[in-house]
Amino acid sequence: MTGMTTDHTGIDELREAAIAELRSAGTIASKEVEAAFRAVPRHVFIPEADLATAWDPYRAVVTKRDEHGNALSSVSDMHVQSYMLTEARIEPGMNVLEIGSGGYNAALIAELVGPDGRVTTVDIDPWVTDRAGRLLDAAGYSSRVEVVLADAEAGVPDGAPYDRILVTVGSWDIPPAWIEQLTDDGLLVVPLRMRGLTRTIAFAKDPATGGLQSVGAKLFGFVPMQGSGSHQAKLVVLRDGEVTLRFDDDDHTTVLEPGLLDGVFDTERVEVWSGAVIGNFELLDTVQMWMATTQPGFCWLTLDRDKDSGVVSLPGTRTMAMAVVDGPDLAYILTRPSAQADKSSEFGVHAYGPRARELAERVAEQLRVWGRDHRGGPGPCYRIYPAGTADALIPDGRVIDKRHVRVLISWPQTAATDAGQDASSRST
Repeated sequence: MTGMTTDHTGIDELREAAIAELRSAGTIASKEVEAAFRAVPRHVFIPEADLATAWDPYRAVVTKRDEHGNALSSVSDMHVQSYMLTEARIEPGMNVLEIGSGGYNAALIAELVGPDGRVTTVDIDPWVTDRAGRLLDAAGYSSRVEVVLADAEAGVPDGAPYDRILVTVGSWDIPPAWIEQLTDDGLLVVPLRMRGLTRTIAFAKDPATGGLQSVGAKLFGFVPMQGSGSHQAKLVVLRDGEVTLRFDDDDHTTVLEPGLLDGVFDTERVEVWSGAVIGNFELLDTVQMWMATTQPGFCWLTLDRDKDSGVVSLPGTRTMAMAVVDGPDLAYILTRPSAQADKSSEFGVHAYGPRARELAERVAEQLRVWGRDHRGGPGPCYRIYPAGTADALIPDGRVIDKRHVRVLISWPQTAATDAGQDASSRST
């Protein structure tokens, strides 16, 4: 295979350097997880890559693509895997289900559960399961991991109940089987997509609601789910493909009638700067989720640089921006260097349409609220309720309706939100 190497010199140094980096980053936080990463030969599970790439703690390796070049399967980077394993709190003797196979992560789990534990890994793609089984055998783990070919929408009932379920593909929904096949004190760790944003969330069962509540969350991206759990976003193409808007969830407060936004960029542009800043190396996770939960028409704007006429002004080489649609009006968020001495960037808004000024001011105000009340904070709490749960049984916050569940996103209360400045609403 291209990039494959049989020269295994330097493995110990590469492995120890990766483990040291992950300890420093805080994603390896236990001696058990550290021992697992030291025991499993990661390079054996990525024969397509050279050793430096295989042991790069922040490098995921795509192992299969579709005809358009989109990733269908990958071995996640060690940073993501160490976080998920730490959040899962796997103990010896546990029964663990992994949804999405690659081989390496299942081997890590096998080290954590030990000889008395059980590991099942499932994937819908026979190419993936064949590859995982072959590499698990090569690394000496075939007797410790059961590889199952199936659509994981139904879980793997033959091995249930599971103490832990780790989902290693991006999921738009949480099927009932995943909750039902989890023990009462079990944990589900899943990269969940909400309004176009993916957060890897550790959920514990909530017996009072029949759902789940988050016990940890972090921004990570994953290859999307295939099969019956797949989901297609709604795309709105403007200016012959120069600009595309992507709506991930059904948004019942923003009706995108055909042609509603045609010509929106022909209106005068309104520019508003918020004064809210973010550090150049600061994660965007909380500001993204705050805007997604407070703006009913939240979406993602993509600019095709090959067709760029200058109507959209994104800094540098960026091609994506958070955006908001409200009827015939459109706004997107951008940044510029701030006047502060810390090399931070200031958030601003460009808006178009008949009420562009009103929309721009509304979006800018929520950027200010984030900067004042939530920047650097713990972020939101996520709760999962079964589909059909009445609004009256769900606390205040942003509710996102999926096919199987209702997702509640709620934020820590502050003096500002207590005074009535919280813009979150009941549902999308």
